[in-house]
Amino acid sequence: MNDTTVEKTVMPNAAFAVLGAGKLAYVREIKSDDVAGLYPEAPPIAPGIRLWALVNANGTPILIADSREAVVANAFENDLTAVSVH
Repeated sequence: MNDTTVEKTVMPNAAFAVLGAGKLAYVREIKSDDVAGLYPEAPPIAPGIRLWALVNANGTPILIADSREAVVANAFENDLTAVSVH
């Protein structure tokens, strides 16, 4: 039996929070009912609408649109790699 010790390194929360910022953006489906809670500065939106959000890796909202294609295109235009959040 091999007796090796594996040392684990934990990334600090502050470092994790900025990981990918300015390079990655998350594409996420949201409901219009949730917009006000997630983005208090957004104008009122009718309830029951399916929307898509583009969010910087650090959590900063970038864009809300009515199509996934629009948020992915915006990511591409801003040299961001878009990844889906399920």
